[in-house]
Amino acid sequence: MIQLAHKIELDPTVQQCVFFARACGTARFAYNWGLSEWQRQYRAGEKPSEAALRRQLNAIKEEAFPWMLDVGKVAPQQAIKNLGSAFKRFFKGLGKYPRRHKKGRHDSFRADNGPLNAQSHAVQIAGQEVTLPRIGRVRMKEQLRLQGRVVSCVVSREADRWFASFSVEIEHTAPNRENQAAVGCDLGLTQLATLSDGTVIENPKALRRNLTKLRRLQRSLSRKGKGSSNRKKARMKVARLHYRIRCIRQDVLHKLTTMLAKTFTVIGIEDLNVLGMMKNRKLARAVADVGFYEFKRQLAYKAQLYGAKIVLADRWFPSSKLCSECGWLKPELSLGEREWICQECGCVHDRDVNAARNLKMMAASAAVTACGEDVRRALRDALTSTKQEPGPMQLDSHDQVCVGSGVRFGLDC
Repeated sequence: MIQLAHKIELDPTVQQCVFFARACGTARFAYNWGLSEWQRQYRAGEKPSEAALRRQLNAIKEEAFPWMLDVGKVAPQQAIKNLGSAFKRFFKGLGKYPRRHKKGRHDSFRADNGPLNAQSHAVQIAGQEVTLPRIGRVRMKEQLRLQGRVVSCVVSREADRWFASFSVEIEHTAPNRENQAAVGCDLGLTQLATLSDGTVIENPKALRRNLTKLRRLQRSLSRKGKGSSNRKKARMKVARLHYRIRCIRQDVLHKLTTMLAKTFTVIGIEDLNVLGMMKNRKLARAVADVGFYEFKRQLAYKAQLYGAKIVLADRWFPSSKLCSECGWLKPELSLGEREWICQECGCVHDRDVNAARNLKMMAASAAVTACGEDVRRALRDALTSTKQEPGPMQLDSHDQVCVGSGVRFGLDC
């Protein structure tokens, strides 16, 4: 059993939009209250916890915050659970210290169906309608495509639109794919991705192409008086454009990752240092516009669904400087050199295609390379065996996760 999410745009009435806004405000208030109470207890020498805060809020909300009862109990309770998750990530060094939530930014609330053996379910779906607690039936703009038990529903707002993200528990078994086709995928800024077979996926550059319009709208927003109706209208125009930019980027990434996971069984990609690349002020905007992390996130869960295997190369692996024909390593390769000639075999390489081919060889040899073996020697052996015995290499059906010299197999390492 696995859980998948399907996000659907809602078509609510004016009264339902008002209720959604109140529920989001209740969840935001509960989160900020929990954060303030956590800090107060910590300064007093106590040991705050997420479960204790939820019990404390349940004990006082009828007298102190009676308006919370109008939107149900799940919205404020889930907000404090999110606060506890944020502190866990902070203590593990995976995130920053939790901050107070502001109105109009990431507004959302959750409705939960409870355990599997519950007698009644708060979230029920029938056709293009969803029934939510305290609000009733809300129209959806499409039907739920997943068949299974609805675990929860998160209602969120993006610009002036409301969305419902349904978490559905379905029975799924990864298919046993007979073909062992391998591919290397090299991500870039000019082209979104270059595959080892020479296929080039163009970068939509969603932010760059809409940057002039975005600047004009933001300039107009800055001139509006704070608290005025015109400022709300201008802010909504900026939000709509940001939503459009995100949709363009997500559409291309989803199509690319789905194609890779369905077509190929073994996929070789690089572990890019995105944080370090973002520190370059000349490249930061272009790097953020591509969405490297989102590509890796989507490819990870789609590979699990379709039975593919991801081989993640170390960020120091010289995929662009290593000759994919003979294995010669070029000492220096500047960012501006898009083509270079191998001094040993004389082969002319396109920088991105050569990197993709090296990633493919690395991915194809992942299942037969012993841990700790030199990567350059493994690549040469794979190249030699490929030239002598053409055809797809036989790989194990199960994912292998191990750490070698300069290469890392699997995403869970």
